[in-house]
Amino acid sequence: MTRNLANWDRAARLILGALLILLALTGTIGAWGYLGLIFVATAFVSFCPLYRIVGIKTCSDC
Repeated sequence: MTRNLANWDRAARLILGALLILLALTGTIGAWGYLGLIFVATAFVSFCPLYRIVGIKTCSDC
């Protein structure tokens, strides 16, 4: 897996993912909020499979 996420992209994914998970845990939104786990996971590994398929790289040094 080659890195394809910039630091700002990773931070945005981490914040969005954590927010979705928190909203799902509190019952504010349905179980689909647990999709935030995908955002958190891709933020930690610095790789997004969908970006690779589409050919997107948000980092300038990779």
